[in-house]
Amino acid sequence: MEYVYAAMILHEAKKEINEANLKNVLKAAGVEFDEARIKALVSSLEGVDIEEAISSASMPVAQAPVAAPAAASEQKHSESKKEEKKEEPDESALEGLGALFG
Repeated sequence: MEYVYAAMILHEAKKEINEANLKNVLKAAGVEFDEARIKALVSSLEGVDIEEAISSASMPVAQAPVAAPAAASEQKHSESKKEEKKEEPDESALEGLGALFG
């Protein structure tokens, strides 16, 4: 995680995300680093628009509308009759991210 944080710090400071800069940030933080992980992160971020990735990853929080008490009781009654189907998260989509975080 600290490698990704270092890259985010460099991005926010408008510095180039390269091996030397990542090493400097990690050294300043007192983190022992692995050369291979730094190289892997730099190569995986090559050609990535970080601003776009951040904006597409953040999910807006929508406020639920305030329901009238009568409508709320009707909604509870109708929801109690329905069976809720729980979906399993798609783990295949998350497998690729594991390589970034070791």
